[in-house]
Amino acid sequence: MSAIILNHAIVHYEALGRGRPVVFLHGWIGSWRYWMASMQVASTSFRAYALDLYGYGDSAHDEGRYSLEQQAALVSGFLDEMGIGKIAIVAHGLGALVGFYFAVQQPGSVDRIMAVSSPLDFGSVNARLRTSSAPELVDWLSSRTPDAAVALSDASKADTRAITASMSNFQADSLFMQFRNAAVPCLLVYGQNDPSIAVPADENVSPLSLHMHQINLEGSGHFPMLDETARFNRLLIDFLALDSGLSPRELELKEEWKRRVR
Repeated sequence: MSAIILNHAIVHYEALGRGRPVVFLHGWIGSWRYWMASMQVASTSFRAYALDLYGYGDSAHDEGRYSLEQQAALVSGFLDEMGIGKIAIVAHGLGALVGFYFAVQQPGSVDRIMAVSSPLDFGSVNARLRTSSAPELVDWLSSRTPDAAVALSDASKADTRAITASMSNFQADSLFMQFRNAAVPCLLVYGQNDPSIAVPADENVSPLSLHMHQINLEGSGHFPMLDETARFNRLLIDFLALDSGLSPRELELKEEWKRRVR
């Protein structure tokens, strides 16, 4: 277990590999742990970091730090403390919102973002995700396989107030519009069977900027990295391998993803 102190608060992280930095950010359920398989794949060519956000896993539980602004400050402080420069972000749910917020504030620090199961507006979030405790959400959204149970074993550590605070922030902000204007290359990935986040319809996808692209995985729910691990990790490596500055739309040229592109 690795940890640093940021503004008198513990921030837990894990790291694997060497190369250009990739930061993994978890969602409303679980912790860094469910990124382990993806980190292992990425670590063959990259330096992979996975953080526990405030209120989750083994990072500090402090209600005053649960806003999207404070969570983004955690990412910024971590990069400064570790001496890490421009990063790729791979983020899920809450982590994607934190990544968007960080990119709006510091667009020059983000090379690209893969945003998984991320709502684009507050209305696309199922009310059950907004009001349930983390253990209840695990029962609802996980595949309940032994591997998923291990990957989500930290869910009970989550502070429900951290879920509530992030939802309140998201409801009040036009976050995705601000992020889109930042022109950071972004791949949006959704599980077609996710009951908690509505997959954007075609008419909402078409206006996306040229630096954005969306792929839907038909065999996945809320956790594509657990539901279709091999397929998700192939997509992850293809995305990370794109030359800096290229739009994720370039992935459409690859036969593997043609039928999955909206």
